Amino acid sequence: MAVTETDLPPINQQGLDIRSKPRNDMRLYPLDTFPYEFVGREVKVNFEITEFTAICPFSDFPDFATIRLEYVPNERCVELKSLKLYINSFREVKIFHEHVMNVILEDFVRACDPISLELEGDFHVRGNIKTVVRASYKKN
Repeated sequence: MAVTETDLPPINQQGLDIRSKPRNDMRLYPLDTFPYEFVGREVKVNFEITEFTAICPFSDFPDFATIRLEYVPNERCVELKSLKLYINSFREVKIFHEHVMNVILEDFVRACDPISLELEGDFHVRGNIKTVVRASYKKN
């Protein structure tokens, strides 16, 4: 039996208010950059952000995660204090795990224009379920 979209049950069968905060209302701290002086020389930069927090749209409880970010700079590098403030600005944002990783990826690519980016959100166990979300980007 082939499964089609018409076979899917309706979204949000519990009838909960599961809206994420609209992108324009997130008021995230801007990512700042500085010039990479060794353009053409490939280096990998790794960050491990161990205290990420956002708000679950279903429960309104905080979601905790370790964010791992690896990128290869092109012409710009991210400035660390702005990265910290940017990540911390998610603390009041209602957003799903899958969405937050894509928002971080989009904002980082927009700010730095890296050659590549690997992003992983390792979310703490909630309700006996461990969630890990990965997103990546490679410049064409």
